Amino acid sequence: MRPIILALPKGRILEEAAEIFARAGHDLSVVFGDSRRLVHEAGQLRVLVLRNSDVPTYVAHGAADAGVVGSDVLDEEGRELYEPLDLGIGRCRMIVAERADQRFDDRAQSHLRIATKYPRTTRAYLDRKGITAEVIELSGAIELGPLTGLCERIVDITQTGETLRQNGLVEIDTIAQVSARLVVNPARLKLDGDRLGALIDALERALAR
Repeated sequence: MRPIILALPKGRILEEAAEIFARAGHDLSVVFGDSRRLVHEAGQLRVLVLRNSDVPTYVAHGAADAGVVGSDVLDEEGRELYEPLDLGIGRCRMIVAERADQRFDDRAQSHLRIATKYPRTTRAYLDRKGITAEVIELSGAIELGPLTGLCERIVDITQTGETLRQNGLVEIDTIAQVSARLVVNPARLKLDGDRLGALIDALERALAR
């Protein structure tokens, strides 16, 4: 019987997730041994170490049975995955920010531009607020947008807001609270429900401790 294939993101969430899995009886310490390896055998689990944004893709297409990924990525991707647990790790906020010394007046008729890594989520937010704006998609250094005149506002995630402050930006709204979730491929859950169900139950018990 093949191991359960688990997709985990690199970085801080990987370390925090490994602690939860350890409490659930799954030692994932092997993933920290060789940083060049992307596939690790950890007892009953085969762990794929991926970019956070790639985890839903691997799970949705069945290349992984389950995964851990931030709710910001899940909201942006909009894939149909079973989401049984909020692991309560990787906590941050998705916020709207603008220059502290150049505030934008929503009531003005000026053209508003918003830069973000999250265009789908940003457009949904704008629709809810009834705000008309051009959404500019960037892949990095979002804070640079307002400083260079590319945009008036940004939508991004933050933990403490320190990076925003260092770049002369100020939060003006919170879109969502973000945390990492366990996601499962629905088809794999039907085919291998006993083992995946046992994994979910073990993680749930670990979170309750």
